[in-house]
Amino acid sequence: MLDRNQIAQRIAQEVKNGWYVNLGIGIPTLIANYVPEGISVEFQSENGILGMGPFPFEGEEDADLINAGKQTITARPGAAIFDSAISFAMIRGQHINLTVLGAMEVSQNGDIANWKIPGKLVKGMGGAMDLVASAENIIVAMMHTNRKGDSKILKQCTLPLTGVGCVKKVVTNMAVLEVLGDGFRLLERAPGVSVAEIREATAARLVIEGEVPEIAF
Repeated sequence: MLDRNQIAQRIAQEVKNGWYVNLGIGIPTLIANYVPEGISVEFQSENGILGMGPFPFEGEEDADLINAGKQTITARPGAAIFDSAISFAMIRGQHINLTVLGAMEVSQNGDIANWKIPGKLVKGMGGAMDLVASAENIIVAMMHTNRKGDSKILKQCTLPLTGVGCVKKVVTNMAVLEVLGDGFRLLERAPGVSVAEIREATAARLVIEGEVPEIAF
């Protein structure tokens, strides 16, 4: 199965030249480390930076330069720093070409739950509510199952929703899935993971068309 960095590396292949991309906290923040050569992309963080670069090397961290997850980052030449009002004007004005978010659950009609587990203390909703309401292209980076082995790819989400019918594609440690509205199309599988294993780990309707290739890097 894929590890967190490999999930990010696979999603980086979805980025197109000239795009503005918002990276959520968690696995999505790793994507900036894997932008393919020859691709120019501007990464935006909701706390107020456009032009994020890869994570800094040890000893080169700047505590004043962080992403939305409070991790230290680097800034590419020409990067801009601004307040959160301008940042969310970019998001709500639909100036972002791609949003990548983590999730606890995704349903087969594109619903996403990623902000709260009932009974557990959370700091707040964060910016995901604005992102899912405004973005037209949302990819989710997540684990396919929880620690108990239960599927997080569901017919219907069981946790409080962040957004409804907004997710286009999901990349997990097992597979690349396209949201169809009434199921998921299996596009690619992790190296060494069989279609049967993915089917068993998926609670949602799974559409399989022909030979499913392995994820290539």
